[in-house]
Amino acid sequence: MSSTPENLQYTKEHEWVSVEGSIYTMGITDYAQAALGDIVYVQLPKVGESVVSGKVCGEIESTKSVSEIYSPVTGTVKSINDSLSQNPELVNADPYSTGWLATIEVSEVPSDLLSAPQYIELTA
Repeated sequence: MSSTPENLQYTKEHEWVSVEGSIYTMGITDYAQAALGDIVYVQLPKVGESVVSGKVCGEIESTKSVSEIYSPVTGTVKSINDSLSQNPELVNADPYSTGWLATIEVSEVPSDLLSAPQYIELTA
């Protein structure tokens, strides 16, 4: 059974975001990392890069497949989780904490994010 923290928002593409003012921290959900299996490589957007909600901004490679990462919001990448370049398995170990992917300063507040109950329903 995967975990879905109540305090986060989610996308249909299995990304999560936490919100602090205009800064959104993003990652992939526990459901997504479990489906991918052992993660061996993470390609993240560059700091300063503009990302668009729903568009590809990186990829995650596992022993099973390569999956695209979709930006949950539109804005500018403020930071990336550099520790994933050496330890991509952090995404498997703790997708909601040490396995975060990037922070994005939003240029427009998203209106299409899902609540935890909505995401749980989507993945049921």
